[in-house]
Amino acid sequence: MNETPRIGASPALPDVLQEFIGLYTKVKRRAVDGGVDPRLIELMLIRASQINGCAFCLDMHIRDARRLGETERRLDVLAAWRETALYSDQERAALALTESITTISEHRDVPDDVYEHATRVFTKEQYATLVWLASIINTFNRLNVTSRRQLPSS
Repeated sequence: MNETPRIGASPALPDVLQEFIGLYTKVKRRAVDGGVDPRLIELMLIRASQINGCAFCLDMHIRDARRLGETERRLDVLAAWRETALYSDQERAALALTESITTISEHRDVPDDVYEHATRVFTKEQYATLVWLASIINTFNRLNVTSRRQLPSS
């Protein structure tokens, strides 16, 4: 791959990156403490990263999902989650919400059916943390993709 090297926005502003990681950690902790399954969170992060083509985040969050006990089969078919019964109602709501937020330029909003499904299966605080998490992973994806961040060596 012979591409022009890019300035990494994150390494260029390490203090900002640390604050952003702190925000992510705080929101993720709040979601888990509020009853959101950590594996569901990883599925969301993976799905947004698939859509955005962020290899760095895919590598990280697929590893994290495996450590949490996520199955290879569910990870393998995640991009086609609508086509299988392998995902729970909450997971489906979270994935639809994540996709809507990730592709917001296509519809300028979260469609009513997606919102209604998510708010039916999650509490107000859980819903809010999922919106934050989807927004945060999209920012991480954009930072990594525009910087052409490479995968770690192992």
